[in-house]
Amino acid sequence: MTEIIQEGAGRRTHIRSPLMRESLMDRHVLTATDQQPVLPILPDVHVVHIGGASILDRGKAAIVPLLDEIVRCRQKYKILLGVGGGARMRHTYHIALDLGIPTGGLAMVAGAVNEQNRYMVQALLAKHGGVVLHKDHYVVLPLWLASGMIPILSGMPPYHYWEPPTGVQRIPHYREDFGLFMVSEVLGAASMIFVKDENGLYTADPKRHPEARFIPTITAQEILASDFPDLIIDRSVLESMVHARNTRRIQIINGLKPELLARALAGEPVGTVITAPPVEKESVNAP
Repeated sequence: MTEIIQEGAGRRTHIRSPLMRESLMDRHVLTATDQQPVLPILPDVHVVHIGGASILDRGKAAIVPLLDEIVRCRQKYKILLGVGGGARMRHTYHIALDLGIPTGGLAMVAGAVNEQNRYMVQALLAKHGGVVLHKDHYVVLPLWLASGMIPILSGMPPYHYWEPPTGVQRIPHYREDFGLFMVSEVLGAASMIFVKDENGLYTADPKRHPEARFIPTITAQEILASDFPDLIIDRSVLESMVHARNTRRIQIINGLKPELLARALAGEPVGTVITAPPVEKESVNAP
């Protein structure tokens, strides 16, 4: 129940709140805010991210069979589809770097490439209910899903000019993989599936290192500790998984084998499964 309080000579009126006089920089205060479970908003939705360079750039031979499989799977599962940028986004990065544009500028211009890919995928899925989902239209997502539509969104997170500096690199640290992971985390989705052109995670890039070892299951913490020279997924996803409340399991499958999608949606451990075991929470009373 809301409690109204008055104080001071002028009898100022306040609504009592545990945070009303607290510093949001205080470690104990911040720890105390994590005492309630997080609400899964759409726990029956499956987020599927189609890689740009790995799938879309390969053209009709790769993308059409995968989309056909998505249409079949949509009869049983609610699917939210995300797309990556691919080679054109990398070309955009190259030009922007050559011009000396800072990281925030790179993030701003690169997002447009994802949006182009989003419209191309929507055109292919239009007759099956494919519809472009803009970031300010999330409130209609339950209605679209209940109507049998396949929402399609850009994977690039909307940091734009506010993209955090990334140290020794100028390429934005938070890219399409991270953007779709955060959608899954906020929605409390049933699964987060990344569709690439490899069977999953390897100890090195198997295209350049045929001796690389395939990894069927691993934790996010183990990957971060191993510091692999190359990753099939954005490192920012793994860093965020460690602190996630909802999405603590992701899956990477080979989109050139579209039949794997139905198995992944059913929860089968095809491809690579990455988990984030819970870490011990800091005590509120810790010194």
